[in-house]
Amino acid sequence: MPEFVEQFLSFAREGFAEVNAVLGLIIAAVSTLLLRQWTRLPFMAAGATIAHLVIEWIAPVVAEVGGFSLPPLLEAHFWREAAVLFVGYFVVIGILFAIKRVVTKS
Repeated sequence: MPEFVEQFLSFAREGFAEVNAVLGLIIAAVSTLLLRQWTRLPFMAAGATIAHLVIEWIAPVVAEVGGFSLPPLLEAHFWREAAVLFVGYFVVIGILFAIKRVVTKS
């Protein structure tokens, strides 16, 4: 298998594992309910990724267990995590939307 395909499958596995938690499933469920067309799936996955990152960033401040700090936008691991989340949300929202379409059409 080409290295690109293996890397994409690794991203998909990591992303699915990351989204397959309570926060990720709630965001994916809400995104699926808001999604109306397959063509909007990449935009909904991007929005879900941004929502996930913002919630993780603000949660310590709201819970009063941490101070306010900016996310590490200039570090590669931040963008890798964002890419993994995007792929995970793309897969999960796609699966949930397919199920939604099957259930609502019958």
